[in-house]
Amino acid sequence: MARPPGPLLHVALLLIAAAAAAGPGPCGPAGLSWDTVVRRPGANITLTCQDEGPANVTVSWQVEERGAAGGRSRRLAEGNALLLRQLRYEDSGRYSCYVGGRPLRSLRLLVEEPPETPRVFCYRRSHDKDVLCEWPLRAKPSPGTQAMLWVKRRFTAENATEQRCRYFSKARKFVCRVKVPPGADDTKPLVVSTCVNNGAGGSAGEDRIITLSSVLKPDPPLNVTVEALEKAPQRLRVNWSYPSSWDPRFYWLHFQVRYRPEPAQTFTEVDQVMTTWLDIHDAWRGMRHVVQVRAREEFGHGAWSEWSREAVGTPWTDPRDLTSEMGPFSSEFPMDDGSYGVTLPPELFGEDAANGTDGAVVEASARLVASPYAFLVAGGSLLLGIALFIAIVVRYRQTWRMGRRPGAKPEGEGQHVLVPLAPPSPPHSETPLLFPPAPLAPRALHITNLDYFFSRQ
Repeated sequence: MARPPGPLLHVALLLIAAAAAAGPGPCGPAGLSWDTVVRRPGANITLTCQDEGPANVTVSWQVEERGAAGGRSRRLAEGNALLLRQLRYEDSGRYSCYVGGRPLRSLRLLVEEPPETPRVFCYRRSHDKDVLCEWPLRAKPSPGTQAMLWVKRRFTAENATEQRCRYFSKARKFVCRVKVPPGADDTKPLVVSTCVNNGAGGSAGEDRIITLSSVLKPDPPLNVTVEALEKAPQRLRVNWSYPSSWDPRFYWLHFQVRYRPEPAQTFTEVDQVMTTWLDIHDAWRGMRHVVQVRAREEFGHGAWSEWSREAVGTPWTDPRDLTSEMGPFSSEFPMDDGSYGVTLPPELFGEDAANGTDGAVVEASARLVASPYAFLVAGGSLLLGIALFIAIVVRYRQTWRMGRRPGAKPEGEGQHVLVPLAPPSPPHSETPLLFPPAPLAPRALHITNLDYFFSRQ
């Protein structure tokens, strides 16, 4: 019969499990040799060859620069003590002193700044991508600075996975890549630990607990464009495309669009856009608009992406619209009370502009500039009214003349009575005369002609 394990064996097993679950050890300075001297940039240091300087002996110094190809060395000043002022990173190296060509002492000088404490942030660009953890730095790290990252599952005794981080000088940040095995559970919590150290010291970041689904953060949408729609002065069409790192065949994204006219400072946002286009129906007439788009996983997992690059566009404007006559220095924008504010150029204000006034805003009533169609309608209506008035006058005048022609004016009202100068001639008989009438005298013929003239009148 086998004996049950003793208490010492139980204690040993618990210590092994605790060591496995503890993760990485303390984050301290990098291992340094006994002959290494560490100083910060900008400090002064005095290197001594011997405690008691030999008399009548010339001591020379030379330095083997760190990272120099082929062990290149450089001669320095002579003397038992070597003073170095305002140290720089380039002053790091191995310093040696010689007497008569024989080496007496050698020291390694390390000029480094203690590393900054990492504040790590992890994200995953897609469901099928690795996890990236990074943190920014305020200043460039010392040349010998190293960064490490450990990842392990929470509440398990498995060993942590170690990843070496890379420094990107342009972005001034450390980036670590965590490999995600295929079929990994997105909901299992992970513990992320970081450590940064160099010869001057070490610094550990605070542990982060993450899940693969919570760190989803897509890249910003690409190819954002803004187009004007013909004969739609208040509409804009925005188009964009999925980021190249996200495959829409398996998981979709939903988008958020924000836009503003350039005079305004606040954005109007449109949420829950599932397509890769959007029509804006409340754009300002004739104003240039700024548009940005960002994305998030369709079920709301993770975080929003960064905003895309700004895209600009202006709604369609009728080329015959007279609003273009306002000039490039003026603009119209709606006010709170429903009126329009017109910004005038500063050169119209003379002394105010010279006194430092940038410009003035004149509040006018909401009057839209009349279009050519309004002028055509008004002009046509005026011409039609004039023609109708002339037709009525002419028609009334003709009727008045025809009504006055049959009757005679009453006597005494501007009409003169004609008095015949000779008695009327007897009526002609129906029987033809046997003899022709005698010819009239010249005076009688004249009177007869006058009578005929007045009778015709």
